[in-house]
Amino acid sequence: MRLILLGPPGAGKGTQAAGIVERYNIPHISTGDIFRKNIQEGTTLGKKAKEYMDQGLLVPDDVVVAIVEERLKEADCAKGFLLDGFPRTVKQAEALDEALAGMNASLDKAINVTVDKNVLIERAVGRRICKACGATYHIKFHPPSKDGICDKCGGSLYQRADDNEETVTKRIEVYLKETQPLIDYYKQRNILVTIDGEQDISKVFEDIVAALGA
Repeated sequence: MRLILLGPPGAGKGTQAAGIVERYNIPHISTGDIFRKNIQEGTTLGKKAKEYMDQGLLVPDDVVVAIVEERLKEADCAKGFLLDGFPRTVKQAEALDEALAGMNASLDKAINVTVDKNVLIERAVGRRICKACGATYHIKFHPPSKDGICDKCGGSLYQRADDNEETVTKRIEVYLKETQPLIDYYKQRNILVTIDGEQDISKVFEDIVAALGA
């Protein structure tokens, strides 16, 4: 099963990704993780990517694609993979298709988890995190037993600086604007699966499994 996972910040992709990789026994490939691994190991591609990142620049598509392609050639991807955070543009999507074709493979589905913008804002703004153990809560959907105190370790809860309404709104709007062409691309290829991410977490996963038909 060769899959791509799309969805705005706060759509619950991390939870769904964990369920997908466990059910289908495929690796969860995050571009952020691949970049860090290549940089730590000092690979040629990692050094090249670091040059751009150190300057605060976006890593060019050809370098990103090359790093992803190398990862997809590893043994654990023989049965498939779940790509998260890549591709981000139609150009990257085309390059990925080309790379897979060279490996006699192709994508099975692009899963797009959708959530209304206002719901995403509410989810993010109400999020609270434990300073001590990192456990996450939500003041409305998953509040701690005692206000401001972690149920697990008794640590104090805090709100991330970028979890304010203005920043979150901008983050979501940028994502939606940048990702729409990608969604259209996969829709034209008839491999896009749109999933309602506003449902209960378990129902979202059930819908993903049903859409994959396996």
